[in-house]
Amino acid sequence: MRHLIWTALFLLTACIGKPSLDDPKLSERELNLEEFFKGRTTAYGQFQDRFGNVSRRFKVDILGEWDGEVLTLTEDFTYHDGLTEQRVWTLTKTGDETWEGTAPGVLGVARGEERGDVFNWQYRIDLPVPDGTIRVAFDDWMWLLSDRRLLNRAYMKKYGVELGEVVIVFEKP
Repeated sequence: MRHLIWTALFLLTACIGKPSLDDPKLSERELNLEEFFKGRTTAYGQFQDRFGNVSRRFKVDILGEWDGEVLTLTEDFTYHDGLTEQRVWTLTKTGDETWEGTAPGVLGVARGEERGDVFNWQYRIDLPVPDGTIRVAFDDWMWLLSDRRLLNRAYMKKYGVELGEVVIVFEKP
């Protein structure tokens, strides 16, 4: 009986508190990824495990190039411990509000949808970590806060179990 209660509680809490594209809008802004990320963007972020412990901070310098069909994002990461990494995303607009993308380490195709001032982006990736790589699933949520600022909260899971969150603030110069 005790096991059943703990299992039910775990399943219930795993579904609480996640954003939805159907959530009420808090602004009249319209997020257009190709416009926001065109040119140079700087981001600051951190990883926090499911217990609230911050274990990694980073800065990302991003160069975005939009050719009318494909958005290429060259991301240069610098971590608090001095390690660096580059990831290049190739995103293709597949509809008025939908996107698909690939990057080294991403398994299959990432898919996303814009709705108003929100963008949701989901993918699986072999993520580099200091002692190798870890295969995880990301559920990224981005909110356009102003013309020059975007907030990103990414939920990270492995085997369906939440590992933690990555919070990032993107800023235009």
